[in-house]
Formats: sequence, C-alpha cells, structure tokens
Amino acid sequence: MVATRELADELPMEEVEAAKARAATLLLAFRHGNQLAFDTELDLLLAEDAERETTTLLVWIAAEAVRKAYAPDVADRVLRGLARRAPYGACEVAVDEEAASAALLLEAVADGDVTAVRALVAGTADTTYLLGGLVQAVAMMLPLLPDGEAEEIAAELRRRHAARLPTPRVTT
Repeated sequence: MVATRELADELPMEEVEAAKARAATLLLAFRHGNQLAFDTELDLLLAEDAERETTTLLVWIAAEAVRKAYAPDVADRVLRGLARRAPYGACEVAVDEEAASAALLLEAVADGDVTAVRALVAGTADTTYLLGGLVQAVAMMLPLLPDGEAEEIAAELRRRHAARLPTPRVTT
C-alpha cells in the first residue's frame, strides 16, 4: 500500500472526486446539448466570465476526446458512472431513466410554470431519458385527440418547420 501525503495547496481526495463527478456532469450536459444543465452546474462552480470561457473550452475539448475514445453508448456509461460516484450531495443532477421525470415536466408545462420547467431541464444533464419520456407521453395522448386533430397538428408543425428550410434550387 502506498501512503500519500496532502500538500498544503492540494485539494483533499474527497473534493477531487467531487470535482471529477461535476466535470462528468458538465460533459454529459454538453454532450446532450443541455445548455440549461450545463449553465446551472457551471454557475455553481464559477463566477468570473474568463473562468467560464476557459471551462467551456476545456469541456468542449474533453467532450471531443470522449467522443473519439468511446462509442456513444459506452461514453454515456462512463460519464454516468463518474457522476454517480460523487460523494452524497456533491452531484444532484439526474443521470438515469428513473431520475428523469417526464410527468413532472408535462405538469409544469401544462401549468405554464416556466421556472419549474427550467429547473427540471437544468436538473437533468442527460436529457435522453427526459425527452424520451416526453415523446412517450405525447404518443400516449395521441389516441385521445379528436379525429383530425393529430393531422392538423402535424400539418402546422410542417408549415412552421418548412418556413425555416432553404428553398431547393431547381436546375434545368
């Protein structure tokens, strides 16, 4: 067994492990494009803009390294494992299916509670499960719509998104 000695300017091992877990949470949020969770976690860590920019850059580099080193499902397992290893209370971001509550999200949206929606999204770095639950909820509601409503909604979505797409060029 190797004995280590902490130097005066070193972080205690528990804080190092907590920092690793927080970094993994930042990477997960970054990987899944969850800007709210990323910003919330970063706000807890930093206050100065220069440090924020540096951290964002480092997270981008780390995310690229993870993307190149692991297959997507393996990378997510590695990052989730790091986040789960945090000491109790150090990392309170949902990183698994059981923790991501699409029902709470639906209720917050129905109530028009923007603060609750933001808190749920920010508290779920890995939005894969949250969005999957939301898609499942929408699919469960579709049969309850009156005849023709689903088609109208789909047509409206097509109109909205078609307006953003560039018009294809026709060459003769």
